[in-house]
Amino acid sequence: MAEVSHSQDSEEHPFEAAAVADADPSPTYPAQCSSLRKNGYVILKSRPCKISLISACKPGKHGHAKINLTGIDIFTGKKYEDSCPSSHKMDVPIVVRKAYLLVNISTDGFLSLMPLGSADGAMMTMKEDLRLPEGGDVGNKIERLFWGVGAEGKDIIVAVVNGMGEELVVEAKEVSSN
Repeated sequence: MAEVSHSQDSEEHPFEAAAVADADPSPTYPAQCSSLRKNGYVILKSRPCKISLISACKPGKHGHAKINLTGIDIFTGKKYEDSCPSSHKMDVPIVVRKAYLLVNISTDGFLSLMPLGSADGAMMTMKEDLRLPEGGDVGNKIERLFWGVGAEGKDIIVAVVNGMGEELVVEAKEVSSN
């Protein structure tokens, strides 16, 4: 039987280095409940939500004040509620909002988007994996602006929110192209 060494010498283990190099950054970070604020973000029922209402209850018999949270899912619009002791931690999603120039809408409803600031001669990477939002104000506005009469000389800028591996177009506006 082979002897296994448990020494703490400076020997490098390739599987440990590979595991660290391949690790994806977490889509969330922990924050104390008492530090959360209205219009901030929090994970409620495993969904990324924007806090719409937050209230605190007095410390009770067991000594902890409770924080009551109400949030709206940033991708579905569904309302979620939860509570936790103010001294405990909750996960906060890392939410990134980026602006893109709308270049085209395909016949199957996918948007062709160019990142803003990429027209300076650098290699442009088109984003073509987002669908036109269906049945909502944002989707209707994008269609109206893109297919609308009198859109000559105008660009359409869309805002895309990304969090926890999901993306959604949340806003569109028309700007004059110069």
